[in-house]
Amino acid sequence: MDTRRNLILILASVGTFVEALDIAIINLTIPSIQEQFNIGAETVQWLQTLYVLFFGGFLIIGGKLSDQIGRKKIFLLGAVIFMLTSLGAGLSENFEVLAVFRALQGLGAAFVMPAALSIVTNTFREEQERNRAIGIFSSFAAIGSGSGLSVGGIISTYLSWHWVFLINVPILLITIILSYYYLPADEKNEKAQKTDVVSGILMVLGLLSLTYGTHELVHIKEQPFPIIGSLIIAVLLLIMVFYRLKSVAEPLFDLKLFKHGSLVVSNAAFFTLGAFFIGFLFLISLMLQKDMGYSAASAGLMLVPFSIISALTAKFILPHVSKRLNSSRMGILGWFFMLMGGLLLLISVYTGHPLVIVLLGAACISGIGMTFCFTALSVLGIQDVESSDYGLASSLSSTSYFLGAGIGLSFMTLMSQIFPSEFAVGSLNLIILIGYAVLALGMLFYFILRSLKMRQTEMAVSS
Repeated sequence: MDTRRNLILILASVGTFVEALDIAIINLTIPSIQEQFNIGAETVQWLQTLYVLFFGGFLIIGGKLSDQIGRKKIFLLGAVIFMLTSLGAGLSENFEVLAVFRALQGLGAAFVMPAALSIVTNTFREEQERNRAIGIFSSFAAIGSGSGLSVGGIISTYLSWHWVFLINVPILLITIILSYYYLPADEKNEKAQKTDVVSGILMVLGLLSLTYGTHELVHIKEQPFPIIGSLIIAVLLLIMVFYRLKSVAEPLFDLKLFKHGSLVVSNAAFFTLGAFFIGFLFLISLMLQKDMGYSAASAGLMLVPFSIISALTAKFILPHVSKRLNSSRMGILGWFFMLMGGLLLLISVYTGHPLVIVLLGAACISGIGMTFCFTALSVLGIQDVESSDYGLASSLSSTSYFLGAGIGLSFMTLMSQIFPSEFAVGSLNLIILIGYAVLALGMLFYFILRSLKMRQTEMAVSS
């Protein structure tokens, strides 16, 4: 790859690195935020939930706009929104204002992510070269997620929680300036349709209502009407979205895109990946601090090696594996590591939390499994679609990931409230994670078997 294309890849990857970083970075700073604003764990969790729901809910709009208006324009717009809302969040003096800026951060991220991936997939067209570029791009996301815990722990101990947001500002300012000059100019896409913003807003409102109802379901006896009402409103809004997708002249996305089995499986597996990995980030920070008694800084430093392992895996192992395994088989490999990590963490609960077992489980998930899973599912999601729809296809996959994260986190919190444990991280939490891994493996195995049967049938017909 030449120098200019390498620079384009780095700029696009830095954008996704910052967004992934901000998902994880807040976990180890939660006690500091709770203390300053005098709020409970159920309230402070909305900072994470709002971010991932706005991120996931507006990703499709971000993908459509990147196809319609231009990848570079939307990437720059999203980066500016993310930078300004990071500044606002860092300077917030009450929780409500912080929550609003946190949600708007998700909006900025929803513009950056699909535009960045579309820039990469359109810059690198040859298959092996594109797989390598997506691998590097995906590793930045994985490294951002992994290093977020480390950085958040150090900042919460030695600085204030405000800096977990303010740290984004100089990084994004430099990225925006370089991107303006070096990212390729946008090409006209005559096939791109107008964006149905109404459907996008209805979907976000429906998902927020669904998440609120799920999150508060444990209090249904005390507050039956608002909780049941929110669930009913969620169903009605999501039905309206489905109706608009089938009836409006230019829908938010064409349902016919799901004729590709690879895209369907990729989205389903991404949903479970979001639920698994964001749940893991939440649980590992609680386990190390609450159950094992480490400070935020110590817990963060313990997780630093896994970012390095992820980078080394992406650099030296992933290219060789991608030459030998197709995307679905590589996804199975990644999910086996995720499953192994979940099992090790579960074992640690019953054996007194030995540090070696806990860190080995985290290494399987954050250091290795996530790198393989994210890369494999990203490639699987776009392998059968037209290049003009790369932005939309990648945004659908990312939408599934973040919606899985938001809904999965609320479901895990609900289960923890219904079935409390003597530990901050009980066995039920980890069994739920293991269930996500088993479900994803089942879907990928089914996809491979179905593809083999289809090939055998085609060969039989042709012969």
